[in-house]
Amino acid sequence: MKIGFIGLGLMGRPMSLRLLGAGHELSVYNRDAAKSAPLAAAGAQVAASPAALAAAVDVVLLCVSDTAAVAALVFGADGVASGARAGQLLVDCSSIDPAATRDFAARLAQRGARWVDAPVSGGVPGAEAGTLAMMAGGAAADIDALREPLAPLYARLSHMGPVGSGQVSKVCNQMIVGCNALVIAEMVALAEAAGVDAARLPEALAGGFADSKPLQILAPRMAASDFEPPQWTVATLLKDLDLAAALAGELDRATPLAAAARQLMRIFASRDAGARRDPSALVELYRRG
Repeated sequence: MKIGFIGLGLMGRPMSLRLLGAGHELSVYNRDAAKSAPLAAAGAQVAASPAALAAAVDVVLLCVSDTAAVAALVFGADGVASGARAGQLLVDCSSIDPAATRDFAARLAQRGARWVDAPVSGGVPGAEAGTLAMMAGGAAADIDALREPLAPLYARLSHMGPVGSGQVSKVCNQMIVGCNALVIAEMVALAEAAGVDAARLPEALAGGFADSKPLQILAPRMAASDFEPPQWTVATLLKDLDLAAALAGELDRATPLAAAARQLMRIFASRDAGARRDPSALVELYRRG
């Protein structure tokens, strides 16, 4: 199967490399053309535009920063929609607004192409290992058709419902991740203040009710003040908490814990270029007092 991949950042690059390694014929596009070079060296074709990429492949995958980026790459000048054709699948692995996703799918359907929203969880380690959790919204037949070609990327691909359901599921995921990251930062700083070696906490809590992947990934980096290079960014997590707040507002539902996490994260993002830092640096909110 010919696959196109748009977005070669922290997640897109290792995902693309896994598809290449599985033997897929891969075309890539990135707005910063320099990021395409490692993929070209690995055997990918580099498309001149999203439209050219779409015209050359069977399935288009996107993994970009936000809703505006998806809109520009799909519906902008020389966007995917310009090169799309009837029966083609677009799979959006970005984390974006569910309502916008439904609108995008309706617009792309006018070209005869179909949309699957399949945001992912697992971070860079999961992308590198091919153990991502994919939460998919779209027609069951379309998602079933993707299971084999996208198998190098995921440990689990769950069909959550119609278009937009994958994005709602990712919002729920990020509410847990955002709150978890902040409480891990709180407990690391508290343990340090109490004279406990916080670096030993992940091992001590492993297998108990407090254990989690964020604990095992973030707590050691927090304890060691090992924040570089960023594996992801506070800006990305804050963007997702903003999506959670918007969805809660649309549905008239209270999400006080996620709202508190969002507020604390926004405070951190406003300090010392905090938005571009790894979430492990959130521990500094509590070390400063």
